[in-house]
Amino acid sequence: MLSGLATWIESVIEKIGYLGVALLVGLENVIPIIPSEIVQPYAGFVAQRDNNSVVLMIVVATIGSVLGSLVMYGIAAWIGPVRLRAFIVRYGKFVGVSEHELTRAEEWFDRNAVVSVLIGRCVPLIRAVVSIPAGFRKMKLIPYIICTFIGSLLWNIFLIGAGAMLGDNWESVTKYMSAIQYVVVAAIFVVVVRFVWTHLQRRKGNKTTS
Repeated sequence: MLSGLATWIESVIEKIGYLGVALLVGLENVIPIIPSEIVQPYAGFVAQRDNNSVVLMIVVATIGSVLGSLVMYGIAAWIGPVRLRAFIVRYGKFVGVSEHELTRAEEWFDRNAVVSVLIGRCVPLIRAVVSIPAGFRKMKLIPYIICTFIGSLLWNIFLIGAGAMLGDNWESVTKYMSAIQYVVVAAIFVVVVRFVWTHLQRRKGNKTTS
């Protein structure tokens, strides 16, 4: 499936160039199965091969990233904190999240919204979903757009620049990015396990005291 997806991505970029890159990067923010570790490096390779502007490729990719992230932000903002809280109150016990834990998470994000979005846009996997908590908390739109733009710009400079420098060997970027993604997945796994363990210990303590 990944091979077929890669072929399609390459075809889109070859046929419509800058616009194709902007569209693909925008879709990547809405449909995470579209891998940026293929889109951006190949865009850099095409720009270098055809003597096109690598800088312009980075700019259009960043614009596409911001527009795509605004779609997810808008959906999450439409759902809003009230609906989310109602969902957690009703179904949170089935996913191991209490209303109190939701409140703590919301307070943490409100305190660290700018840093979370800015850094999150530079981290594989996380960058695809960081728009959701920002939307749920209805982070102010201008700071959100600025942080998303800066984080996405850094991400695109790295990947598109690498693709341009590596030329015919642009696919090497995907190998390094896959390794980084494994590290991120492992870190997420550790955080989730720790959360579940802490949650179970807290419930056990509450039962003991009662």
